[in-house]
Amino acid sequence: MADGACEVWFYRLEQTSLERALPGLLERTLQRGWRAVVRTRDAARVAALDDYLWTWRDDSFLPHGKAQDPQEARHPILLTTGADNPNGAQALFCLDGVEPGDLTGYVRCLVMFEGADEAAVEIARAQWRDVTARNLPRAFWRQTDAGWEKQS
Repeated sequence: MADGACEVWFYRLEQTSLERALPGLLERTLQRGWRAVVRTRDAARVAALDDYLWTWRDDSFLPHGKAQDPQEARHPILLTTGADNPNGAQALFCLDGVEPGDLTGYVRCLVMFEGADEAAVEIARAQWRDVTARNLPRAFWRQTDAGWEKQS
């Protein structure tokens, strides 16, 4: 394993939806002083996440924007379908089966998938095998009633 290799953490959603779990993980990312790229498959999902993150909780603010915004490089959280890292993020969130791809420059990649969706589970398994073959540090987190529990 290369020094400074990106850690890849898999998050199996079992208790809540992605929309309910994602903001808390994004908050923790910002608390670390990191920026984030949230990558998904299509523009409609980006738009839905953009709307949701503005209103997800009255007592919280998640500063974010979408790729192609004039100031995309300045956004602490960038929502995108692209494979680039225009805001210099340290954390990459892969949603909806998106492949992590090149992880150069990232400290951590979070692959989030629905545990009740067998197709999503199979995609995540294939991604785990790929990360293993690339000899990247990895961990598997399972959602429980009490929060996230590390499995491996």
